[in-house]
Amino acid sequence: MSQVISQDATLDDIIFKEKNREFGAFLLRTTYPKVIKRSVLLGSALFVGALLIAAFWKQLTANLTTKEEITAEVMKLDAPPPPKKVELPPPPPPPPPKEIPKVTTTKFLPPEIKHDEEVTKPEPPPEEVKGNTASETVKGETENFEPPVDPDAKGSAPVEPPKPAEDEIFTAVEQQAEFPGGPRAFGAFLQRNLKYPSAAQRANVGGKVYVQFVVNTDGTIQDVTVLKSVGFGCDEEAMRVIKSVPKWNPGKQSGRAVRSRFTQPITFVLSE
Repeated sequence: MSQVISQDATLDDIIFKEKNREFGAFLLRTTYPKVIKRSVLLGSALFVGALLIAAFWKQLTANLTTKEEITAEVMKLDAPPPPKKVELPPPPPPPPPKEIPKVTTTKFLPPEIKHDEEVTKPEPPPEEVKGNTASETVKGETENFEPPVDPDAKGSAPVEPPKPAEDEIFTAVEQQAEFPGGPRAFGAFLQRNLKYPSAAQRANVGGKVYVQFVVNTDGTIQDVTVLKSVGFGCDEEAMRVIKSVPKWNPGKQSGRAVRSRFTQPITFVLSE
């Protein structure tokens, strides 16, 4: 059965003409414009109220806060007076210079040696001339006296230095004692004749043995001693080789062969 639409019917009446209006959709559509108007009015009222509250709050805070101008008075201080000059007392006068006593010095002239012919005898004083004293000059043998001459003296002959004693042993001489051929030949001699001790090889021991000896005037070697020891047979081997060296060129002092003391280090090194 169809319903008749009146002239005052709304759009909702036309849409829900043959539908169930009690379902809820019809009620929503009919109340929707009222809800929109109410929401717009409420939102506008809230917006206007917020503006009014903000303006009121701004006016209130503007009245509460008062700006106080702080004025500071700058006092002009006078400049401090200049410091007073302290006058120091004048320094005491210097003490008078001490008088240095004058010291009289006597200048001694070197004696002047003259021959007897050039010496003029001074005239005797008047007191001595008076009287019966002898007025003649007695010529003695001293006028022609010649001083004795030392037969051993040889004028300006050079004085020879004292000869060194034969048994004296020098530690430093003008010309050092030397192995025939020089240090290189001596080193080659030691390399050829030295034998590394087996005890030192087993113990892996090495080092320098310092041997001291005396070179006589004829070049022979004596008084062989060890100053610094290594041990393990190295000392004995070093002394053996030094005692077996040939004659050296002896050291010389004042051109004469002298006995001199010599120190020689001998190095034992294991080759890898």
